Amino acid sequence: MGKKRKQAEAQEVVKKDDTAPPRPKRTLLGWKDGAVVKKSDSPVFRNKEKVLVTCSRRINSRYRHLMMDVVSLLPHCKKDSKVESKETKGATLNEIVELRNCSSILFFECRKQKDLYLWMAKSPGGPSAKFLVNAVHTMEELKLTGNHLKGSRPILTFSSNFDEEPHWKLLKELIMQISVPHNEIDKVDRGGLDKMTLVEVGPRFCLNPIKIFGGQFWWSNLV
Repeated sequence: MGKKRKQAEAQEVVKKDDTAPPRPKRTLLGWKDGAVVKKSDSPVFRNKEKVLVTCSRRINSRYRHLMMDVVSLLPHCKKDSKVESKETKGATLNEIVELRNCSSILFFECRKQKDLYLWMAKSPGGPSAKFLVNAVHTMEELKLTGNHLKGSRPILTFSSNFDEEPHWKLLKELIMQISVPHNEIDKVDRGGLDKMTLVEVGPRFCLNPIKIFGGQFWWSNLV
C-alpha cells in the first residue's frame, strides 16, 4: 500500500500552483505575452492626402483608359462616378470632394467627344488650373508595363523654366502636391539623372495650360 502524503506537503503544492505565471491570451495575430512595446521617438508619417479622380459623362474610351492609367500611378487617389459637364459642375465637384474627404481633385472633362480638358484643384479654397490635353497615348497602346510597385510614388523632374515666372512656380507646386504627398518628395539632383537607368512605365500626354484660377473651379482668374 502506498503511503499517504502529509497535509503540509499538499498545501505547499497548492501554493506553488497559485504562484504559476498566467497563460498568455491568444489574439488574431498570435499569442499575446503582455510585453509592453516601446514607442519609437521618431514620429511615423501617415499619408492623409487623398486625390479624387473623376471624369465627365459621354467621355470616349481612349480618354477613359488614360484616366485609369493615371489612377494606377497614384496609389493615394479615390475614384468616383461621372459628373455632368455643366455650369454647376464646380459646386457638384466641391461637394463630392468634401464627402470623400479628399484634399485635391483631378477632373477629366471631355467636350464633343473630341477635346479633353484636365482640371487640377486643391480643396478647399484652391488654387485650380485648367489644361488642354494633347498627344494622348495610353499604356495599352504603347504596351508599357505600368506601375511596378503599387505603393510607390513617381519622381518628378522640372526644367529650370519652372523657377523663373510666378505662374510656373504655382503650377509646379500644384503638380507636386497632387502627385506626390507631403514628406514623401525625394529630391534628386539634375545631374544625378544621367547616372540612372529610367524605364518608362506610364502614359504619354501633353498638358497645355489655359487658365489659373484663384479659387476652386472659379473665382478670380490669376493668369
